Amino acid sequence: MAKKVAVIGAGVSGLSSIKCCLDENLEPTCFERSSDFGGLWKFATTVRSVTKRPDFSETGQWEVVTETEGKQDRAVFDAVMVCTGQFLSPRLPLESFPGIHKFKGQILHSQEYRIPDAFRGKRILVVGLGNTGGDVAVELSGIAAQVFLSTRTGAWVRSRSSVGGYPLNMMQTRWRNFLAQVLPSRFVSWNQERQMNKIFNHENYGLSIAKGKKPKFIVNDELPTCILCGKITMKTSVKDFTESSIVFEDGTIEANIDVVIFTTGYEFSFPFFEEPLKSLCTKKVILYKRVFPPNLERSTLAIIGLISLTGSILVGTEFQARWATRVFKGLCNIPPSQKLMAEAIKKEELIKRGVIKDTSQDKLDFISYMDELTQCIGAKPNIPLLFLKDPRLAWEVFFGPCTPYQYRLMGPGRWDGARNAILTQWDRTVKPLKTRTVPKSQEPASLSRYLKTWGAPVLIVSLLLIYKSSLFLELVQSKLQGRFSPSRILWYIPQNS
Repeated sequence: MAKKVAVIGAGVSGLSSIKCCLDENLEPTCFERSSDFGGLWKFATTVRSVTKRPDFSETGQWEVVTETEGKQDRAVFDAVMVCTGQFLSPRLPLESFPGIHKFKGQILHSQEYRIPDAFRGKRILVVGLGNTGGDVAVELSGIAAQVFLSTRTGAWVRSRSSVGGYPLNMMQTRWRNFLAQVLPSRFVSWNQERQMNKIFNHENYGLSIAKGKKPKFIVNDELPTCILCGKITMKTSVKDFTESSIVFEDGTIEANIDVVIFTTGYEFSFPFFEEPLKSLCTKKVILYKRVFPPNLERSTLAIIGLISLTGSILVGTEFQARWATRVFKGLCNIPPSQKLMAEAIKKEELIKRGVIKDTSQDKLDFISYMDELTQCIGAKPNIPLLFLKDPRLAWEVFFGPCTPYQYRLMGPGRWDGARNAILTQWDRTVKPLKTRTVPKSQEPASLSRYLKTWGAPVLIVSLLLIYKSSLFLELVQSKLQGRFSPSRILWYIPQNS
């Protein structure tokens, strides 16, 4: 049974992993190379190597070599959780931009960007339209002379608030997820685009997805307004640089550019591993459930947080850690390494041949992935059983927001307050907003109120009337059948009945 666990990295994944280790009575030691956060933390400590012990096939133990202020230290751990994430090294593909070395202005990656004050009054080009690119462009637009935002693909822009002003992630429900899975994908995409274009026409704002490009979604409340006000100008991809100007693919030129900020993402790596483990861990699609490398005899190494989700990454990393710690303890099992490696090799071959799609860059569906992980530990809610035992709770679980409380209703980590938290989550979300009390005036009942009050009785009465009228019609037809020809009988019956 694993006892001592090395947690590499003290970001959100590391913090979740430490908590889950403590929940399972494991002993975590966290190594963090910066001096900002600490577990049993070892501040400003760099992990130099993580290697299997000679007796790994029997013990599953790892030797971890760390360095602090030039001094190296070695320690043996029963398990390792790598929580360095996928935002480790900035990707700055300068070689993809002709003439970039001629440019005399300032060039930086968004990782170096901190506050907008240093860019006051300057003309700035932001390259890349992801969540970071949108946020940087919006923040700079309030202080810069002009901001240009360059994108190759475009993006669908969502607001943080949704129907009724509730947070967008509260619209993430099992019911909607079910519809998205059973309805044709083309229809689902068409409906999404239609709803977003109702808010503002993306084509008019220069944000529409380029033909042949994969749809991309970002969350930004202010970007459309900044474009509308002229603070941000949308541009196509960059074709060429001169000393002070940028030439774009559509032939337009913007002169006197002072700063170029690349929001071109990050690269991840595991420099402390040896080959072939180092290469295997960078291939997301062959990690078992995006957590466990497939080539290890003992499942004592977990990669936490190397995922992109359609929902909260914080929830995702916690559930990965919940599952991994139980695997370390032997409470959950995964298939043998021989089987996992065979499946991984087969998947790679199918991807190379184009038989299946490489989904390594895709966002995983939040609800489906959470269900997959929690099913492994027995914490996935049983919806049919809930409808039998607790219909009110089941209704909220299926049609309401898929919040993490759902995975605390049963199994390991069960919380007695989960039911009440689920049933009150709508009210608790809006309670902090109700800081101004307005007396309610006597108003005529709304249509929705009438529907709620009378909808069910009217529906039942209508069904009864339809049923009785169909019986009466059959009786009349049988009585008249001997007196009239079928054509005359049909003449008396409305054609749409």
